[in-house]
Amino acid sequence: LTLRRLFCFHASASASVTPSKKKPLVFLGSPQVAVTVLDALLKSSSSPDSNFEVAAIVTQPPSRRERGKKVYPSPVAQHALDRGFPSDLILTPERAGEEMFLSSLRDLQPELCVTAAYGNILPTKFLKIPPLGTVNVHPSLLPLYRGAAPVQRALQDGVKETGVSLAFTVRALDAGPVIAYERFEVDDQIKAPELLELLFSEGSKLLIRELPSIFDGSAKVKAQPQDDSKVTLAPKLTPEESWLSFDQDATVLHNKVRAFAGWPGTRAKIAVIDETTSQCDILEPKIITTRVSSPENVQNEVDDITFIKGALVIPCGGCSTLEVLELQLPGRKVVTADAFRNGLRGRKLKKL
Repeated sequence: LTLRRLFCFHASASASVTPSKKKPLVFLGSPQVAVTVLDALLKSSSSPDSNFEVAAIVTQPPSRRERGKKVYPSPVAQHALDRGFPSDLILTPERAGEEMFLSSLRDLQPELCVTAAYGNILPTKFLKIPPLGTVNVHPSLLPLYRGAAPVQRALQDGVKETGVSLAFTVRALDAGPVIAYERFEVDDQIKAPELLELLFSEGSKLLIRELPSIFDGSAKVKAQPQDDSKVTLAPKLTPEESWLSFDQDATVLHNKVRAFAGWPGTRAKIAVIDETTSQCDILEPKIITTRVSSPENVQNEVDDITFIKGALVIPCGGCSTLEVLELQLPGRKVVTADAFRNGLRGRKLKKL
């Protein structure tokens, strides 16, 4: 909290110490994937022919991690500090509508604001401050997957193509005109963390490529309004959604495992049966890595879980079969299906 107050109170003072001919740009972002965009801006701003500078960084306030023992800055804030960015120019408001924060932002007189996974709603008072507007790097092909979890929901839907969009920010959720976009094919094994990293990496290149047109105003002329008839939404994930139901098709489950990887993960209930003692234990492992089984591995048994070629093979709905390659028991490390099998000591598995 002390750091947060320090960041907010001293921003305006530091901004006025050294006047610059470069146009001030303010970056807003919080998680690790946003670091790529920040790095691209810092690198571009340091080139001799750059016409802008990163005047400040706005990010989520420090949070408690490691079971509440310590307070840590956001990944973006930590990276900026590690790079020697002035700590009093790292702003961490609880809400982007706080008057003290908005006052500090006005004192910085930013020409442009850039957001990438900031995680905070930007009010109209904020959007009116930069004369060139606010531009967002959004990991979807807008107007598809507007919202907090575009990559995760796209993977959950099993899309074969996605992309990253550069769009002006308006008060409505991810609804601003699109300046540019890039399309990408989606590998059927890629998980959300890897796809997020890829899209923000490509998004940072797209941003740097389009910055000249944004600064000279031509981007506003060429930006295309979104087709609201094609809008799909991407609400944030919840832990309650993380359970897998083996009554569903294996492809649906596989896509969910990919989409929920990282957080909150996917969980399943499995019965472990000792045929000697008739004892039955219920396990609730996290399912880490899967694939949809080839037709020759489809099981006829309704509930039995078997092992084939290093995979835990689970019958699913629609006569489909899911292969689990990696899983994690509560409080344990991630293990392969073979290692998990060795720990069973001959006991059988059934799905629940």
